[in-house]
Amino acid sequence: MSGTTILSTLLDLCKTSAINPAKYSNDYKALVCVLLNGGNDSFNMLMPRGAAEYAEYATTRTNLAIPQADILPLNPITSIGKDLGIHPNMTQVQQLFDDGNLAFISNVGTLVEPMADIDEYNSKERPIRLYSHSDQKEQWMTSMPQDSSSLGWGGRTGELLSSLNNNPAISINISLEGKNIFQSSNSLLEYSISNSGLGANIIEPISGTNTNGFLTLLRNTSIENMVGASYLNVFEQTVANVTGSGIEAAEIFSAAIVGVPPLATTFTEDNDLAEDLSMVAKTIAARQTLGMNRQIFFVSLGGFDTHNDFNDHSDLMLALSTALGEFYTALQELGVENDVTTFTISDFGRTLTSNGNGSDHAWGGNVMVMGGAVKGKEIYGQYPDLYIDDNPLSNNSRGRMIPQVSCDEYFAELISWFGVSDGDIPYVLPNIGNFYSVGSTTPPIGFLL
Repeated sequence: MSGTTILSTLLDLCKTSAINPAKYSNDYKALVCVLLNGGNDSFNMLMPRGAAEYAEYATTRTNLAIPQADILPLNPITSIGKDLGIHPNMTQVQQLFDDGNLAFISNVGTLVEPMADIDEYNSKERPIRLYSHSDQKEQWMTSMPQDSSSLGWGGRTGELLSSLNNNPAISINISLEGKNIFQSSNSLLEYSISNSGLGANIIEPISGTNTNGFLTLLRNTSIENMVGASYLNVFEQTVANVTGSGIEAAEIFSAAIVGVPPLATTFTEDNDLAEDLSMVAKTIAARQTLGMNRQIFFVSLGGFDTHNDFNDHSDLMLALSTALGEFYTALQELGVENDVTTFTISDFGRTLTSNGNGSDHAWGGNVMVMGGAVKGKEIYGQYPDLYIDDNPLSNNSRGRMIPQVSCDEYFAELISWFGVSDGDIPYVLPNIGNFYSVGSTTPPIGFLL
């Protein structure tokens, strides 16, 4: 087992050795992955508002349907043949779309191979354990829906491009959700931060004593001695090394955040995603101090498993839209809006039909991508018809949409923009060849400049 891991790591180092860091010394880029945790009912995020399409939508969704007059209109540059709009609580997303800084991609999902309709659903290989929260979320993070994996495509991307950064103490992968599959890899650890204070998880001083800091000094000295010692046991040595690296990283990170001037942009309090993205913005502001040319961030907004109270979804749409709007304003303030691409993922879409109080687990859904490099004010992919009976894209009577855009196509365009070479895309996304010819003169979807 150890030999396999070492071989894998050596192969990864061979890949990164071909990169010339000097070429990227003044070329900063960041990806920000926003997980909508629980399975976003995204056909109530992006929905029909034209007369015929809305009638179909309202008939299918029954008590879940948003009133037609309340739906915020979208006027994409390229007509898709349907009049669509977004949830009435998403005014900031509407503005970002109208300004050309945000796009939607419709009916995206985990796929092993293309699946055109219900006939191919019955004959082709499907992702394992469809409709399972843990498995489908894992597959969005690993892009390997035919098998279980503990290594994520964000982690594999980080392996390839981490040498572009000038500070090995801070990982290219930064998480505000702790350890996660998306950023896991053979040779890199994500760096976990919080959205409060200086972000770094530092060792706090011992309080409540009258020893003038003696106990804190004693405790810290003991920790330094333990992590600085040499151990014969490989696991003990690994723990010591990781702990020591964590302490060093925390000191470097917190010092860099201290030096960031306060942002004029205000982030909404009591909005977990906004608070996370506020810390992401501060970390980006400290990029030069930290020596970062590439960064991958992971944040999450929970509560999307709306089986029983669909009113929760309206609140979540407000929180999501507000956080994205404030974050983009902060990026503009920092002058990096063209260098940061933010994108959403979720466990799966949800059933078109109601269960009485909400909706249940399904498959394909709609996502958003935001940034100055995004060819915005467009709706990419194929927005499906939302009727149930004899719908070739519905694999049962509940309206579980068969995706027509694969996660691989979505992710391939993101990592290509981020700097992954054509030759390395199959390493990050092993199934990409089933959907796209790497090296083609046209991009997989076309949503990025």
